Amino acid sequence: MTAPHPILYQRDDCHLCDLALAVLAAAGAPDFESVFIDDDIALEARYGSRVPVLRGLDGRELDWPFDVEAVRGVLHC
Repeated sequence: MTAPHPILYQRDDCHLCDLALAVLAAAGAPDFESVFIDDDIALEARYGSRVPVLRGLDGRELDWPFDVEAVRGVLHC
């Protein structure tokens, strides 16, 4: 089952996550959900060393570093 919005997996106080948010804004990304992995054992195990990670509606995941073109490809925007 897919989420109703793309998801950006991130951490609190993460400078790379801040950079990813700027790339999403530059790409004109539609609404997306921010999921912070810090207090979730399962998400920490899956994404801990990979954040930020952008997950599109089709389930594809884009690991950092990514650029505007890559974001648009995953989000089709």
